[in-house]
Amino acid sequence: MIFEVKEARMARTIFAACLCLLLVPAALAAGPDDAATPVYKFINAFNTGDMNTAFALCSAGEVTIVDEFPPFQWVGSKAARHWAADYDRHAGATGVTEGRVTYTKATRVELKGDLAYVIIPTVYLYREHGTAMQEEGHLTAVMHAEAGGWKIRSWTWSGVTPHPAR
Repeated sequence: MIFEVKEARMARTIFAACLCLLLVPAALAAGPDDAATPVYKFINAFNTGDMNTAFALCSAGEVTIVDEFPPFQWVGSKAARHWAADYDRHAGATGVTEGRVTYTKATRVELKGDLAYVIIPTVYLYREHGTAMQEEGHLTAVMHAEAGGWKIRSWTWSGVTPHPAR
């Protein structure tokens, strides 16, 4: 009887261990380019106005965003939605239209377990009261490997002072 109980426990333990291995997010096995891909997709979604796609690329948990317009920081499970609403308000108040972001390949991707640190060079292009403007900068993100792949846990925009486009 004792042997049967131990054998059943061992079978359950082995089954649980195998199940855990199967449930590890595929993102953990992915390379650095894979960790940056959701950031590229977020930028592309912003550029096309597809914010629902952008929001879906963010972590289901708490997200932190730091950007250059008030209130400068957004935190929580709806941080991306609040950031987008504040971006629209700020753009309307300052005469900003046609905002879009161009980017090049990530210049740095650091992977550590289920986290990644990603830096992507960017240029924010827009019109301010009809004048073409630009701002070179970087979008830096912390990514988290979740069941659906890499998700944005936090990001910050760092750029130079905007100036007339060249």
